[in-house]
Amino acid sequence: MIFSELYSAYYNAVARILREACAHPLSKAELRKIAAREAFGESLLNIEPAILDGRWQLLNADGTTPLRHAPTMPMTLLQKRWLKAVSLDPRIRLFADTDFGDPDVEPLFRPEDIDVFDRYSDGDPYGDENYIRNFRLILEAIRERAPLEIESVSPKRGTNRYILTPEYLEYSEKDDKFRLAGYGFRQQFVNLARITRCERYKGKIRYPDGVPGIPEKKTVELELTDERNALERALMHFAHFEKEAERLDGRRYRISVTYNPEDETEMLIRILAFGPLVRVTAPADFTELVRERLARQKKLESIENGKSAD
Repeated sequence: MIFSELYSAYYNAVARILREACAHPLSKAELRKIAAREAFGESLLNIEPAILDGRWQLLNADGTTPLRHAPTMPMTLLQKRWLKAVSLDPRIRLFADTDFGDPDVEPLFRPEDIDVFDRYSDGDPYGDENYIRNFRLILEAIRERAPLEIESVSPKRGTNRYILTPEYLEYSEKDDKFRLAGYGFRQQFVNLARITRCERYKGKIRYPDGVPGIPEKKTVELELTDERNALERALMHFAHFEKEAERLDGRRYRISVTYNPEDETEMLIRILAFGPLVRVTAPADFTELVRERLARQKKLESIENGKSAD
């Protein structure tokens, strides 16, 4: 880990709790809210009981703290060197012109120190001024749900002009490219490097069925038995998904994972990888997907066993 554990999300969350407790008695609800906001969804499994049970002697029973001064957390030299290294990434300019790295600090590493062997070499032109301008304009339009007038070049169809209401940007590590997802009269995806012109659309758009949007996310609820370190593996397995974890009793936990509809097959495969240690409890349609998948696997195994017998 680059950052010391004393400066991790858990410690930042506890520091925030103590700063609030220095100002006024902290309620249990406030403690939960801070832990959920400052750390991770599953942080309550560790932070709340450790503080309230007195294992971490940081709060009194009345919600005050024995600390006389609110904690401060200045950056370490290692953190400054890491931030300096991040500031050298050419993609930083897509978000700001400011160099947030300390000029007197040597970077922990430089871009040329990293050799990525499984990435395409024709990544987006992050230093191109027009690309940077388009990227920032698109980010602003996403936040404001403002339509854009876009002109892009396609190898097959030449120059295209259309009105697009942007929804989100996605980045491919393998391709080293950004792609814009949005809606005109249908969902569209546009590689940012192919956009030659991008402007705010000043006219009004009328959609036949109202303003379209990205399909709503889905949530699957799991019941996990923490054997063979299953809880830690599950939290790492679903690290890039929005999730919540709650302890039921003993070694049983309830985990809710939120995902995009297009990721449903991947989610199904990830859950099945835990075998009998994870059980899907909701929704019913996802439970049916699990049954169908297991039945299909069992059928294929029977066919393979039959062939082996022959």
